[in-house]
Amino acid sequence: MEQSQNLICLAVIPARQNSKRIPRKNIRLFGGKPLIAYTIEAALQSGIFEQVVVSTDSEEIADIAARYGAETPFLRSAELADDITPVSAVTLDALEKLDPGNQRYTCVAQLMANCPLRNANDIRDSYRQFVECGAQTQLSVTRFHWLNPWWAMQRDEQYRIKPLFSEQIKMRSQDLPALFCPTGAIWWAWADVLRRERTFYAPDRAGWEIPWQRAIDIDTEEDWQLAEQMLPDLPGNG
Repeated sequence: MEQSQNLICLAVIPARQNSKRIPRKNIRLFGGKPLIAYTIEAALQSGIFEQVVVSTDSEEIADIAARYGAETPFLRSAELADDITPVSAVTLDALEKLDPGNQRYTCVAQLMANCPLRNANDIRDSYRQFVECGAQTQLSVTRFHWLNPWWAMQRDEQYRIKPLFSEQIKMRSQDLPALFCPTGAIWWAWADVLRRERTFYAPDRAGWEIPWQRAIDIDTEEDWQLAEQMLPDLPGNG
């Protein structure tokens, strides 16, 4: 990563207080620590970032984040803490608050607190690919496995089914290309691109593959239970 030596990177961890499906999700104990602690520790241990910042609308979350080493230099405004604001807008807001003159940061990573199983090595590996591939943005993605999305079906009210992909449904799985699903674990953007596009879904975006075992987005109690079962088997952040 020789060309990355002069890049100055910011990590933003969005963490609002009003999680609907899992109340107090970001600070609920997961494996004995608040959920958000895993993301903060992975970011700090990666050694990549000049600042690791939590964007939250909660004093309680801010205090817990600070305890684990993150910075919370501001509280997020209420209009950025609702159910409809894209999370990219939250990360952009943090970037613009911390670097209003667009002179400090070269790139920014968005690390979702509900993806606690990604580790410091994952962050370093994704950063290396982002710098080397030259895309405007990069999303973490994981490969579909035992459920083949090419064979997806729609079912109507009369229980009749029809394929979404009429040609691929006739093909053997080994003859079909791999498909990937985005996960919120590690998203990268060049700072000027995020300011211009106002989203990580820029026209030229890459996908960095993370193993499914570390790609889990915790949005439901079922997700939480699965992630808890995966936690003891995962290597440390190191």
